[in-house]
Amino acid sequence: MAGCSETDAALRSLVQAGVPLVTGTDAPVPGIAYGASMHVEIARLVAAGLSPVDALAAATSRAAAAFRLRDRGSVRAGLRADLLLVDGDPSLDIVATRRIVGVWKRGVAVSRTQTPP
Repeated sequence: MAGCSETDAALRSLVQAGVPLVTGTDAPVPGIAYGASMHVEIARLVAAGLSPVDALAAATSRAAAAFRLRDRGSVRAGLRADLLLVDGDPSLDIVATRRIVGVWKRGVAVSRTQTPP
């Protein structure tokens, strides 16, 4: 998502119209980084009028459903376990997603400096 006011206005219009939104960082676009840019994207969704819970759903369950990825998108037994543990409650403060305490990829804890399995 570009940082211009026209983009922000368009996003607000989509939110107000009730258009279902999903996230997806388009790396390697200059200034966009896989994963890290997602935090900016969901914060912009909240700034545009989505609740933090709806922005989190746009990045998880709704995105998985839109792309027909039945093995991910929610925390349930039998699903792929890619998880972040954060310091804070992102359902109240979306910026809490940036305070990462732990990462799990396919159910295995990984260091943020190592390449996930």
